[in-house]
Amino acid sequence: MDKLEAMNAFVKVVALGSYAEAGRTLGLTRSAVSKAVMELEQLLGARLLDLTTRRVSATEAGLAYYESCVDVLARVEETEMQVSRLHDEPKGVLKLNAPVSFGVLHLGPLIAAFMAQYPDLKIELTLNDRFIDPIEEGFDVTIRIGVLADSSLIARKLVPARRVFVAAPEYLKTAGTPRGPEDLAQHRCLNYGHTTTLQRWQLVSEGETINVAINSVMCSNNGDVLRAAALAGQGIAKLPTFLVGPDIKSGRLMVVLREYPPTELGVFALYAPNRYLAAKTRLLIDFLTARFGERPAWDDRA
Repeated sequence: MDKLEAMNAFVKVVALGSYAEAGRTLGLTRSAVSKAVMELEQLLGARLLDLTTRRVSATEAGLAYYESCVDVLARVEETEMQVSRLHDEPKGVLKLNAPVSFGVLHLGPLIAAFMAQYPDLKIELTLNDRFIDPIEEGFDVTIRIGVLADSSLIARKLVPARRVFVAAPEYLKTAGTPRGPEDLAQHRCLNYGHTTTLQRWQLVSEGETINVAINSVMCSNNGDVLRAAALAGQGIAKLPTFLVGPDIKSGRLMVVLREYPPTELGVFALYAPNRYLAAKTRLLIDFLTARFGERPAWDDRA
């Protein structure tokens, strides 16, 4: 195994915390990956990795070498792409992760269009609603929706994610239409989250963010489930327009409390902070940003 291949194997071991996982990702045996790391350690005269009962972790010297390797490998890839004009025709595998609902409704069709534009590129798209570590799980780009906390990852906002309070006409006919934030406590609320004990919603009133009490009768970590409950007349839901825009346009759901909207979120693309961003990653992010636009189609009449 040459030095660049050994460096790539070492980077995968650090990122995934496992010789075996690194081997599976690279299509190598565990012993081949271990041998590559040992050769690097002998060459450098320093121990790069510590092996515990649970996972492999980098030593202090290993972390410093890892950062250098990531930079070198990205630079090599960038140079190869320039030479072979892969900026226009990228090749290889691009691994993506995204939330389920957004991925099915909006990301999937755009990925298909992106593939048509770059036919030599292979896509691995994984959809789930759990919080993942993109670097540890080996994703090139991770799509997240929300207000992002501080992170070592680079985040680029693709498009706003506006939310609205919605309910079925049948529900509002029976329960009445809330006129102000305080009325939510008297209504059945369908809440995004993992527990019905989350009894407050954030919304904007005269430019200020306020917390109001709600009566949460259902919770779910999937927006499609809450949308189905709202369509069935089970209460008021706080959902993104990318999910309920067509329902609002058709009249199946009605927006309430327009003067007091929920706080706005964003759709972000997250990727590792490499100095030299892979062309395939940059092309995808630019493509998605251009296709979504500042006011996405799902916001029309929502």
